[in-house]
Amino acid sequence: MNSSRLEAFSDGVIAILITIMVFELNVPDSPAFSQLRRHVLPIFLAYALSFVVLGIYWNNHHHMLHLTKRINGGILWANLDLLFWLSLFPFCTAWMGKNHFATVPTAVYGCVMLLAAFAYYILQSAIVADQGQGSELKAALGNDLKGKLSPAIYAVSIPLAFADRWLAVSGYVVVALMWLVPDRRLEARFARSDQALGEETDEDEPDTRRGSPR
Repeated sequence: MNSSRLEAFSDGVIAILITIMVFELNVPDSPAFSQLRRHVLPIFLAYALSFVVLGIYWNNHHHMLHLTKRINGGILWANLDLLFWLSLFPFCTAWMGKNHFATVPTAVYGCVMLLAAFAYYILQSAIVADQGQGSELKAALGNDLKGKLSPAIYAVSIPLAFADRWLAVSGYVVVALMWLVPDRRLEARFARSDQALGEETDEDEPDTRRGSPR
């Protein structure tokens, strides 16, 4: 099985999650700016953070599957595990935003982020295990420093929420900023893969300038 159906399904799920989250941005009853700031701004900030995080997962998930030549049952279940944790983002985002980044919702939000990061690592590992250590994905990942650092920041930020919630939120933002630029390792690898595929296609096509092949 190739990765196209898995990618299409995952894209649809992530698109639905982003759509669900925006529904929490309810219009205030009063036209006063103070009402907008008090009731909508915290929800908007939580939504903006989750939107960026989901966008990062969508972007990197696309790049990863572009380097995945085949899909097996283990990869399918690992992908569903990732989508499960991502599907909790609308709930955690709304809970944190509506409670103005209170301690417990902020900590729970971090737990979901941490578990989603672990799930992505499991999916990535399942693909590498199936395709081998010499696969394009493994070569592109290298030592995967950002992939290892992100869960560590989440793990530190979660207990920080009980001391200072804004320190915890700052940790979540730092991870998002780390990944905001698409992963250049994967982009460079599949750019070379596309170039090689294009060269092979050119070689297979007949030279029409000399007439039809006999």
